[in-house]
Parts: sequence; C-alpha cells; structure tokens
Amino acid sequence: MINKLIDKITKTNAPICVGLDPMLSYVPEFLQKKAFEMHGETLEGAAEAIWQFNKEIIDKVYDIIPAVKPQIAMYEQFGPAGLVAYRKTVSYSKEKGLVVIGDVKRGDIGSTSAAYADAHLGKVKVGSKTYSAFDEDFATVNPYLGTDGIEPFLKVCKEENKGIFVLVKTSNPSSGEFQDRLIDGKPLYEHVASKVNEWGEGTGCDSYTAVGAVIGATYPEVGRRMRAAMPKAFLLVPGYGAQGATAADLKDYFDKDGLGAIINSSRGIICAYTKEKYMRFGEGNFGEAARAATLDMIADLNSVR
Repeated sequence: MINKLIDKITKTNAPICVGLDPMLSYVPEFLQKKAFEMHGETLEGAAEAIWQFNKEIIDKVYDIIPAVKPQIAMYEQFGPAGLVAYRKTVSYSKEKGLVVIGDVKRGDIGSTSAAYADAHLGKVKVGSKTYSAFDEDFATVNPYLGTDGIEPFLKVCKEENKGIFVLVKTSNPSSGEFQDRLIDGKPLYEHVASKVNEWGEGTGCDSYTAVGAVIGATYPEVGRRMRAAMPKAFLLVPGYGAQGATAADLKDYFDKDGLGAIINSSRGIICAYTKEKYMRFGEGNFGEAARAATLDMIADLNSVR
C-alpha cells in the first residue's frame, strides 16, 4: 500500500491528504435541513448530513489528491449511525481511487490490539465467511503500550498489504508534556522513532516501509531531525493551515526527491467556504471552495518541495 500512496502522490503531484473531520457545525445549513427532513433532528439525521457533506467534498477533490484522512471521533460522536457514515465515507473514497488513512489512533495489547487491527485493516471471520469491517488502507496507531500493541497491526499489514502511521511527535501544544521528556539523554519521541525503524524492517518497498510516523508540522526543527532519523518511514504531517504551520515550515519533511511526506489539512479545506478568501463560492458551492483551497495548498507545498 505504501507503493500505491507514493504512486498516487507522484501522479497527482500533490503531497497532501484532505482530513474529513466534519463537525456538524461545519455542514452548511441547507444540507442539515435536508437530512433532518429525512430523519428528524436525530443522530441518524446528523450522520446523514455529514455523509452528504463528505460525499460532495470527495466528488470535488478526488481527481487532484492522492488520499483522504477521516478522523473517526467525528463520526463516533453520533453513535452507530455515525460509524455507518464513517464506513460509507471510507468505501466511497476507495471507489474514487483514493488512499484512505483511518485516523483512529488505536493502541492496546494482546487480543484487543488484534481486534482493532482486524477491524480497521484486516478481516473478521463470521462462521464460514470473512468480512472487512472498515477496510482503511492505513491506520494511525498510538505506541504508548510498546511492541505488544504494534505487533498485531504489523501482522495484518503484511497479510493485507496495508500500513500504519505511528504517533511520534504530535502537533498539539501539550505534546511535549510526555513526548519531550528526556530518557537516557534523549526525548521520548526519539526513542519511539527508533522503534518505528525497527518495526518497519522487512515491510513495504525499497524506499519506504509500511510503518510510517506522525510528525506535527508545528515543530519544524523536530521534523527535520526526524526525517533524518527515520529515512525509510513515510511521514504523515498534521498541523498545516488551521494550526499555524506554513509550507516553509515543511520543506525539510520531504526527502531529496520531494517525497517522503504527506501533509494533512482538515478545516482549511472542508471549511474553506467560510473563509474570506473563498466566500465568493457561497455556502451552496462548498465543494468548489474546498477544491480551490486544495489547489492552493498543492501549489503552496510544491513551491518548497
């Protein structure tokens, strides 16, 4: 799958993924009204609204980007109906040829970790049949529980040709409370980076392994060092745009060929229609606003690659 991601980035010349993280407040009123007419002001109505919102954005950007990254919490808040919308979003994105990075941040041990891996990347056996529950191409994984929590994902990745992105240095302001703590003279995130290299051995392709790393765009000096420390780990980089990082901050996240990283933008794209720069499109054309914002982001990043 890492080969497919690299191929898609090369073909689109767009090292970005669109974060499909729709709060209900992001959804234009006309879409909410239509969904509530069908299902009432219910969890099912909310889930229908965010599904229709996602579908329009996917329709407007699928041909210019390699990947999307739905954040499962935005769907879980609406209960089972929200998870149905999540599954529909994943399936539709794949129908459109997009690589899907499930931002699920799972992490546990033993049979629990194996169940998470099967749910999101693998298959589950039901009687004589097997099913893919969510079937993302990649999943984000929390390494806090150590190798016990990662091995079930590695097993499924090898069986299904999938991949993971391990949280190494996240973009949030308080990430340093734990991730920057010095252990044997090095911050904790550097120890995690070393394990990413170890976990990735024997997976993926010659250039990059199936075990990538999440490195926030808001810490560019860390990004530069982690690019060098994990030469075969593809980087998933949140924090561009709404969280304050710029293209100039991201230059060193890419390798010498301009690959090696995929930059995520969520609100900056899916809420573009609310921004002054794109208000000309109007609420009714929120998908076109998202496309314009995506094209601007691609040009911005390509100016430093």
